[in-house]
Amino acid sequence: MNKGLSGYTGNRFELLVQSVTDYAIYMLDADGVVVSWNAGAERFKGYAADEIIGEHFSRFYTPEDQATGIPALALYTADHDGRFEAEGWRVRKDGTQFWANVVIDPIRDAQDGQLLGFAKVTRDLTERRAVQEALRSSEERFRLLVESVTDYAIYMLDPVGTITSWNMGAERFKGYKADEILGQNFARFYSEEDRMAGLPSRALHTAERDGRFEAEGWRIRKDGSRFWANVVIDCIRDPHGQLLGFAKVTRDLTERRESQQALDAARDAIIQTQKMDAIGKLTGGVAHDFNNLLAVIVGSLDLARQRMASGADISRYLDNAMAAAERGATLTQRMLAFARKQELKLQSVDPVALVLGMADLLQTTLGSAIDIETRFPMSLANVHADPAQLELAILNLAVNARDAMPKGGNIIIAAQNWTIEPDNRPDLSPGTYVELTVADQGEGMDAATIARAREPFFTTKGVGKGTGLGLSMVHGFVQQCGGSLTIASELGEGTTVSLWLPVSQAGPTTDAVMPVDYSNSPSVPLVILAVDDDELVLTNTAGMLEDLGHTVFQASNAAEALRMLEQGDVDLVVTDHAMPGMTGAQLADAIDKIRPGLPVIIITGFAELPPHASSRPRLDKPFRQAELARVVAQAGRAAAAARAPHILPHVDGE
Repeated sequence: MNKGLSGYTGNRFELLVQSVTDYAIYMLDADGVVVSWNAGAERFKGYAADEIIGEHFSRFYTPEDQATGIPALALYTADHDGRFEAEGWRVRKDGTQFWANVVIDPIRDAQDGQLLGFAKVTRDLTERRAVQEALRSSEERFRLLVESVTDYAIYMLDPVGTITSWNMGAERFKGYKADEILGQNFARFYSEEDRMAGLPSRALHTAERDGRFEAEGWRIRKDGSRFWANVVIDCIRDPHGQLLGFAKVTRDLTERRESQQALDAARDAIIQTQKMDAIGKLTGGVAHDFNNLLAVIVGSLDLARQRMASGADISRYLDNAMAAAERGATLTQRMLAFARKQELKLQSVDPVALVLGMADLLQTTLGSAIDIETRFPMSLANVHADPAQLELAILNLAVNARDAMPKGGNIIIAAQNWTIEPDNRPDLSPGTYVELTVADQGEGMDAATIARAREPFFTTKGVGKGTGLGLSMVHGFVQQCGGSLTIASELGEGTTVSLWLPVSQAGPTTDAVMPVDYSNSPSVPLVILAVDDDELVLTNTAGMLEDLGHTVFQASNAAEALRMLEQGDVDLVVTDHAMPGMTGAQLADAIDKIRPGLPVIIITGFAELPPHASSRPRLDKPFRQAELARVVAQAGRAAAAARAPHILPHVDGE
C-alpha cells in the first residue's frame, strides 16, 4: 500500500466513513486499485473488505463498459478535471446489476500536489430509476393514448392560449395538422362575433379562476364550416400553484344536436296532433252538451212566448230554461277550471250536511228512475275542501253513475273516517281523512278503462256525447285539497268512486251563514257606468241594474268609458274584463289615476284575472240579478256615504 495513502486512510475520519451504509465510500490508488472499503460498499457490491481490497475497481463495470475503456476514462477525467460524475449500470459480486450514481474525486498531496489516489462514492439509484422509468413509460403511454383518441379533440394551451399539443381527434374535428396549428392561439376556432365579444379570453379567465370552464357553442373548422361543440377547459398548475397552462377537450355534438332538434320537431308534431285530437273531442262533446242545453232553452222560451199570448202559466217553461242555462254555466266552469288551476276557497266543511242539502238538486238532476241512498256514521269529521267545488264533484259523480245505469237503479253516497299511517298509501300523506264514496250498480269498467278514466277528454259515452272533463276535474279538485281519488269497478258489477279528503284542523262550523238576497231589498240608488263590448250583454246588465233602481249609463268600450268619466261623475263602474283595446283590469287601473277610490266591479268569464286585479270586486259570468245586486251593494256602500248629486252629460252615440 502507498505510504502517503496509508497515512490518509488511518486518520480519525475512518470510523465515520466505515459506519455509512447508504453510500459505498472507498479509496483507490492512483492506478484504480481498491485500498479501502466501507460497510455501504459491502452492502451495495456484495464483497467483504478482504475480498476486494487490492483488486482493480474496473470489475464493478459491465463487460461492455470495460471493453470501451470507461473505467480508465473515469479516472482520467477525475485527475484532469478535478471530478468525475456519472450514472450507469454497475455489477455486484453475484453478477446482478444496479443503477448507480458515481462520483470520483482525486486526492493529492497537500505540499506538492502529487496524485495519491481517488475517493469514490457510489449510490444505488435502482429503485429511483425504476420509479422514473415507470413514470416516463406511463407518460409515454398516456401521450400515445391522448394522441390516438379520435372522438375528442384533446390539446394543451399555454397560459395565454397558445396551442402546445395536438391529437388526432383535434385534427379530425378542426381540420388542422399539428405542424399547421402548434404555436397558434386557440381563439381562431371561434367565430368572428365570439372573438369580438371576448369569449375566448373569458373562457380562459373562468378556467383560471374556477378551475374549469364548460360550455356549448359553434366552433369553426379550417375550411370555414361550423360544428356544434361541447368544450371543457381545465386549469393546470404546478405544486406551488403557478399557472402552467390549460387542458382543452372538445367534442363534436353536431349530429347529436341535429338529432335532438329532429326529435323535438317530431315531438312537437305529435303534441300538436294530440292537441288537435283533444280539441276535436272537446269540441264534439261541448257542442253536443251545449246543443242539448240550447234545445231546452230555445224550446222552453218558444213555448213560453206562445203560451204567454193566451195568458197561460209559463213558469214551468221559464224554470226549464233557467235550469238548462245553469247547466251550461257548470259546463263552462269545467272547461275554465281545466284550462287553469282553479282558485279554491278551502274551509272546514260538514260532508253530511252538504250531501243532505243537495238532496233536491240530486233528485231533480238524476230523474225519477234513480234512487239515492245515503250511509253515514253517527260521527263524521269535517273535511278541508271548497264546499261549492265539492258539491259540483258529487253532482258530477252522481251524473256519471246515472249514465252507467240507463234503465235506472240505486246510487249509494256513503262516508267513513280513516287514519293513514306512513307508507300505507303512496298517494296520501300520513294523517286523518274522510272517504266520501259514490257507488252505482251499473255497467262497470274494465282495468284499461279505469286506468284512463282520470284523463281529460276521455269518455265512454261515445263521440259528441260528453266532454270527458267531469272525472278529470273531480280528480284535480281532490288533489288540490290535499287528498286523492280512487276507483273500484268490475264489468257488470258497478263502480265505486272514492274521494279521500283530509280532515279539517279548524273547529266545526256551528252557525251556517246564509247568503243575503239583495234582489228585492231596497237599496240606495246609485249612478252606475256599465261597460261591455257585447251589446246584448251590456243591455242585459244595464237592464238588471235599472230594475234594481239604479241610474245606468252605457259605454261600449274602455276608451268611451274614460271619455264619459272625464265629462261627468258616477258612483260605480261595472265593466267586462275581456274587451278589445283595453281590458277591464286595465280600465280599472286607468280609472284609479283619474278618479282614485272610485269602485270598479270586474265581470269576467275567465277562471282567473291578472294578479294585481284580484283584489277588486269580481262577478263571474253567467250571473243572476241577485248576485249582481249583492256585489253592487257591497261595492256601493263606501260610494253612497260620499255621494253628491251628479250630472252626466250626454255623449254622442248613446
